[in-house]
Parts: sequence; structure tokens; C-alpha cells
Amino acid sequence: MRVLLVEDHAELAETVATGLRREGFAVDVAADGRDALSHVALTDYDVVVLDRDLPGVHGDEVCRRLVAGEGDSRILMLTAAATISERVEGLGLGADDYLPKPFAFAELVARIRALGRRSHPPLPPTLVRGELRLDPAHRVAMRAGARLALSPKEFAVLEYLLSAQGRVVSAEELLRRVWDENADPFTTTVKVTVRRLRAKLGEPPLIETVPQAGYRIEG
Repeated sequence: MRVLLVEDHAELAETVATGLRREGFAVDVAADGRDALSHVALTDYDVVVLDRDLPGVHGDEVCRRLVAGEGDSRILMLTAAATISERVEGLGLGADDYLPKPFAFAELVARIRALGRRSHPPLPPTLVRGELRLDPAHRVAMRAGARLALSPKEFAVLEYLLSAQGRVVSAEELLRRVWDENADPFTTTVKVTVRRLRAKLGEPPLIETVPQAGYRIEG
């Protein structure tokens, strides 16, 4: 899942971004409203985590522009303001959800996952292909009853391929949706990650390579 975190407090932004990456999200960070709008103009995000009190272009204005645009990004607004009227005001701007600071990190993760599911056609809570079972909410993948020791990126690639429901996914799409903006578009990281994932999934092979097209897990 691709997430844009818009937060002007640098230390908090880095801490939250690091935590979200450990949860398997591809996270880009913007430090102010103008930077956020520049990011959104270039990348389709599943969820934008938006601090309301931003310098430059205020978070309220960023929210209005995102809602007025053609993107499908879900907006989770963050703010130190915690009164009911202020929350209602934030939702009235078009935000999909609202979380007051300080917040529990686990709740932030749960809300992002919930919003991300709303950005796409509904999927079952557990993705199943034969002996393979993947539970995105609890970050558990199992094959033939044995838990798979996957890295966050391996888990994210597997989740994305399963969510594609048999569609061929190109390496470029995987890089765009599973990695963040710091990923080198000319790197072999997707190929390497898929190779490691295949090894951990075992036999018989589940991930098919489609020549000149990409990868898929048939339904």
C-alpha cells in the first residue's frame, strides 16, 4: 500500500514513517502543504495521512484540493485539536477519517489499513490460494499450515499479487505500489525480492513469471 505522510515535525515524521515501513507500507514523506501537493501530482497514493496544521499551504486547503482532484486517495487527517466540533469540521472538509494527536501507533496503522481497503474493490479479510493463506490485518502468511517468515517487502509483494486476483502485475507496477519514492527505477530489487519470496513459498511454485509482462498468482 502506498502512503503519503504529510507532517512538518521532522522527528515525528521520521519516527512514524519508519514504523509504517516496518508494517509493510511504502511511505513517502512531505514536510509541508506545497510539498504534499507536489507529491500527489506525481504519484497515486492509497492513503494520505495529513497533518492539519501545516506551514505554507494549510492542511485544510490541501484536503480541499485533494478532494476536488481526480485521485482516489483516502485522507486521514491528524491534528492536536481534539474537540468534537473540530473533528466534525475536519470531516466536513472531505477527510475520510480523523485522528487526534497524540495517537497510539497501532490505531494509526489500523485506520490506514481500513482506509486502504476502501480505496480498492472489496477483498476478503483473508486471501487464499490453495494451501496459501495470507491475513493482511495480522501480517500472517501460511502455506500448508506452516507460517512463512517473510520480510515486510516480501509480505507486501505477496499481498499485492494475491490482491490482483490472477491479473499479471508488471515489475514497474510492483515498484510503484510496494516501494517508496527512494527506490531506483533501474534497480533489480523487484526481481530479487520475488526470487526470495519464491524460495520461502516452496514447492510447487505459486508465482508465475509471464515473459515481457510481469508476475501473477493464478486464482
